[in-house]
Amino acid sequence: MSNTKRFEIDMCNGPLLGKMLKFYFPLMASSMLQLVFNAADVIVVGRFAGSEALAAVGSTSALINLLTNLFIGLSVGANVMVARYYGAKKDDELSDMVHTSMLTALLSGVLLTVIGLLFSAPILRLMGTTKDALPLAVIYMRIYFCGMPFMMVYNFGAAVLRAIGDTRRPMIFLFISGALNFVLNIIFVVPLKMSVAGVALATIISQGLSAFLIIRCLILSDGAYKLIISKLHINKDKFLRMIQIGLPAGVQGVLFSISNVIIQSSVNSFDDTIIVAGNTTGQNIEGFVYMAMNAFSQTALSFSGQNYGAKKYDRINKVLWIALACVSIVGLTMGNLSVLFGRPLLSLYTDDPNVVTYGLLRITYICTLYFLCGTMDVASGVMRGMGYSILPTIVSLTGACIFRIIWIFTVFVRFHSLEVLYSSYPISWFLTTAVHLICFMVVYNKLKKS
Repeated sequence: MSNTKRFEIDMCNGPLLGKMLKFYFPLMASSMLQLVFNAADVIVVGRFAGSEALAAVGSTSALINLLTNLFIGLSVGANVMVARYYGAKKDDELSDMVHTSMLTALLSGVLLTVIGLLFSAPILRLMGTTKDALPLAVIYMRIYFCGMPFMMVYNFGAAVLRAIGDTRRPMIFLFISGALNFVLNIIFVVPLKMSVAGVALATIISQGLSAFLIIRCLILSDGAYKLIISKLHINKDKFLRMIQIGLPAGVQGVLFSISNVIIQSSVNSFDDTIIVAGNTTGQNIEGFVYMAMNAFSQTALSFSGQNYGAKKYDRINKVLWIALACVSIVGLTMGNLSVLFGRPLLSLYTDDPNVVTYGLLRITYICTLYFLCGTMDVASGVMRGMGYSILPTIVSLTGACIFRIIWIFTVFVRFHSLEVLYSSYPISWFLTTAVHLICFMVVYNKLKKS
């Protein structure tokens, strides 16, 4: 067995549950590590730079997702196509896809840097960012977006590795870069007093390290997915296939982010830095639950993609139901534990009891039924792995995005409270999951007949 072959997983043969869990746990650990180090950013800022800095960092998260999700969605297309070619054992096509993906990642990162530098300030103003937080938020955004090429290269490279079953090496790379991020946070914020600028600078330095490690990994690989810098190019056919699958996912991410930006603006409408800071801490706690569930969505995406390439359609149906069962268990367990231990967890971020109270309010409304968000993502991921990207995008946008926007401009306007605002999440997840499952059964039956 070659040195790199031992990291791969054969998703098309043998029992599924064990292999899915083998794929899932390193992926979940990677996500958790990323969140731990991101939480360290927030904790360091909240503890050593004050509530204004904490609110500044928190008020940028929805906007960062808005500007990056379109391109990160393209990495979903790369994942699906690499998995499909790998499952079908089409090495030449696989190699073309890898080189097209990585050059796309680099160009996307450069474009995002330009967009972030030019438009951060006006968009943050449009979002109604509080006056106390706005100057710091603009500084954070502009520095953060200078690291976009690194972020995109890592995301696309990790998507390639996940497609062939390797979730362990991306986990190791994240641990190394995240540890560096944590150390630099302490140095830049505590003794050097750089506040949000220090946190942003630490982030882009650590992202540069993770990008270097993922590129080095692909260059040293001996499989068909080996990266050769001189062969970087855009293959028109492969690029269009990646766009066909990834663009709807990216558009969905963007429009989801728009709804979240509107929700963030609704939170900002209370014009209270304490409420904004509480919302920020609550988001960080629920992020751990989401990432634990999202790892099952990524697992379902890769497994369905490889089995679609191998034309083993019965296994795709099994992948869906195993992933749905697992994500429900994880979501219910972690979501309700986060509510039960919410106050001590939130106290890690801030010593302000009012901030903790508002953070607990958010996670109570969102995390209790958070598993519904996981089932929604799993069903969507399986369909994308099968090559159906537009349909789950339409369903998700209608059920989750448009529904929330309508809710904000009708119910929330009439009953202006945080409780009413947060209630839009679980209702939209339930509706969207139900429609996704109906669509999967229609598509699956059609696929078997064809």
